[in-house]
This record gives sequence, C-alpha cells and structure tokens, in this order.
Amino acid sequence: MEGKMWNLLWTLAVVVVSVSGAVEGKQVSEKENWIQRAADQVKWLPGQPPVVLNQWAGYVNVGEDVGRYLFYFLSESPKNASGKPLVLWLNGGPGCSSLGVGWALEMGPFRVRENGTGLETNTHSWVRYANVLFLETPVGVGFSYSDDPKENHSSGDSITAEDNYMFLLRWLDRFPEYKDRDLYITGESYAGHYIPQLASLIHQRNRDSEQKINLKGMMVGNPSTDQYYDSIGTIDFWLAHSMISPQTHDQFMKVCNFTNCCSPQCNEVYNYAQQVEIGGIDYYAINALACNTDQNGNPLRRRLSQAFKATTKNNPFLGFRAGYDPCVSNSPEIYFNRKDVQEALHANVSGEIPYNWTSCSMDLSWTDSATTVLPLWEELIAAGYKIWIYSGDNDAVVPVTGTIYAIESLNLPITNRWYAWYHKTQVAGRTQWYKGVTFATVRGAGHEVAVTQPGRFLALFKYFLAGTELPPDP
Repeated sequence: MEGKMWNLLWTLAVVVVSVSGAVEGKQVSEKENWIQRAADQVKWLPGQPPVVLNQWAGYVNVGEDVGRYLFYFLSESPKNASGKPLVLWLNGGPGCSSLGVGWALEMGPFRVRENGTGLETNTHSWVRYANVLFLETPVGVGFSYSDDPKENHSSGDSITAEDNYMFLLRWLDRFPEYKDRDLYITGESYAGHYIPQLASLIHQRNRDSEQKINLKGMMVGNPSTDQYYDSIGTIDFWLAHSMISPQTHDQFMKVCNFTNCCSPQCNEVYNYAQQVEIGGIDYYAINALACNTDQNGNPLRRRLSQAFKATTKNNPFLGFRAGYDPCVSNSPEIYFNRKDVQEALHANVSGEIPYNWTSCSMDLSWTDSATTVLPLWEELIAAGYKIWIYSGDNDAVVPVTGTIYAIESLNLPITNRWYAWYHKTQVAGRTQWYKGVTFATVRGAGHEVAVTQPGRFLALFKYFLAGTELPPDP
C-alpha cells in the first residue's frame, strides 16, 4: 500500500507540474526528475517469483561536457520502506558490477537461477532491514558507460570517487524522500578504496554545500586497505593455514619489498608457492571445493587474469583482487544479457554499450590507485561516523590478517576486547571494538561473505544498522 501511494503521488505531481506550464528554473529540474523516476520503475523482472516490492533502475548522468552514465538499481524494503535507511552497496574489482555480484548473488531480494533462466527469492536479503541501492561504478562497468568510448576502458580512484559523489547528489534529486534519510555506504574488496574515498568527499563537501548528504556510517568487508599490510597479511595467512611452507614464507620476507612490489625474485617465489605448495584451490574460499576449471577453461578466471595485469602493477599479491570469485556461477552474465531483462531494467535501451554485459570488466585499466586509504579512515573516525569492518576468515585474497594489521596500525584504544560472537547456537565469528571502529570476522566465510555465510552476514548487517553489540553467547 505504501509503494502504491508513493506512485500515485508522483504521478499526480507530474500532472500538476505539466498543467502549471512551469518551464523555467528549478521547477523544470523537478519535473524532469519526477518523469524520469516514473520511467525508472521496474514493474516486473523476467522469471521473478510472486514477491511484491518496489524497485527502480536506470541511469544518472554524472558528466558535464561528456555524458557519463552510471546505472543503478534500487530495491526498497517490502515493509515500512519509509521508516528504514538507505544503504548504498558497491562491489570492488576495480571493475566488478554491484548488480551482477551484490544484487544477483549476495544481498538483493532475488538471486539469479542457474543458467540465467529466472530468479528465486533470497531469504537473506538486506531489504528486510533497509532500502538498498546498487551502483555499477565506474563507467565501463556493467551497464554504466560514457559517451567517450575511451572512458569505458580507463578509470581510477579519483574520478570514481567524484562520479560516485555526483551520482548521489543527482540521484537524491530524483528520489527526494531519501534526502533526509540516514545513508550508509557498504561494499567489499576494492570497495575498501571506494568507500572511504567517497565518504571523505561527502564529509568535506557537506561543510559548504547547500545540498547535504546525510551520511551516517560505513561497513566494508575483506577490504583492500593498505598495500604493505595487505601483502604481508597475505603471506602470514598462507603460512598460518598451511598453504605455504615456513621456508617459502622466509623467502618472501627476504626478497619481497611489499611497499613497492615486486622484484623478479619475489615473483619467482610467488610462482613457486602457487604452483607447487598452494595448489589448485579457490583462493576466495579456501575450504570450499575448487571449481575444477583451470584458468584457460574458465572464462571469468581468464578475463580477471587479463584485466588485472594493468591494475596491479605486476604485484602478484594484489592480482586476484577482483572482488568476484570465478568459481561462483556465471548465471548473472546469461541473465543480464537477455534482451527482455535489459528492457525490464531500462538498460542499454538504445544499444549504447558496444559489448556484452559482464560481471567484471575485461579491459578496464586503472590509472591511479592509492597505496593506502588509512589516512582517510583516520579522518572519518575523527569525524565520528559509524565504521564497521568485517572479514570472512576463509578468504586468502584479502585475508583477515592484513585487515587486522591495518586497523592495529591506527593505534586506536580498544573498548571491547576480542570475543566470539554467536548467531543462533553457533559461533559466527570474532569481534573486537576499537574507539571509532568495530571489527568482526565471519566464521567459515570466503571473500563474498554473503555467498558463503548468508545467515551470519545478514545478522552482522542487522547489528551494524542498530549499532549494538554482537551477541557474546548463544
């Protein structure tokens, strides 16, 4: 009923403005936003189960001289949407789609069925507690694109942060009921860069901008944070989990400069560790069964290997950080390349994108990548935002060890010492609370925590929104 009432109000608003004949200034902008909002509504998705909820999808132009169009998908909570916060979700990569990974496989209201034949209800969706906005960023990712073809193949941290900030400003004009709503920015993997960079822009520009963004906090998982700590944490994790020998760990420490990686000698040790000692496992979830497809046979793994040669500057410890596990089903690629699905989403309606939709971009080169985002976290901690960082403890791509090292380097006072937290009757992970940061692990989870431990992840999200202590007993 709530959603139907909003739709009626917007329709009436469009009619009123049209009849009034207002054609200048701010009223034109409001009229255009109302019309575009109505056009963005997703009435039904092919293969959707009989679940009623309000969803919108479409483009927001974040460019000026050259059009740059970021694609979004908003899934509102089916109950009491107006009383729940707005949560922005960003997948990482750089180059991976929040639609194809976050919405379709992790915390969206539906999950794509095998072979892309349709959708099934996701009983662990975040829409239970929030209205979730999925953004494909930067241009060149998923359905997002630029009128300048070169921009679809080259990006970086700085322009991504600016475009994401502009997206929020213009999206909020299209959905003004969210302007005063609490906003939380969430994501995983390389979103460890996107989130503090975007949050810092919001924090700084809220001081002088007329249009404030009501940012309340951030939550990021298995995040790329600091090149040195992430790299050292990787080989320590490998040793602690018997993936490499003590001798190979010693060799890494002798020949690798983890701040300015990597020498031919370091690469040689790395290749030996991979081929001889670690073997054919899924780095994204080390205790899961491997997908039994080698790099040449798995198109996603091959594409990621090619794409990240340009983004990692030959640092092998960062080479896997695509933010997407190639062993996970590629069903979203089948589903989102269907013409009937694209029409329902209002995506690629005029054939603007001269390539197939992919979960992770194949040829997006990354021109600037911060070696550390720790100074930004310090700024945001000092500003008093709610900040939670979590790690799936079976992830060997951005392991829990590196994240702990990075947090510990901030020298924050501990307010609640390390303890086991529970979901239902089982230990769900461990947590430690610092002044300004809550850190939690998710037991048994890989790089995409929502894929491997959806129940525990939904519980973590609920406690994050509430800002309450993770339960210390069953």
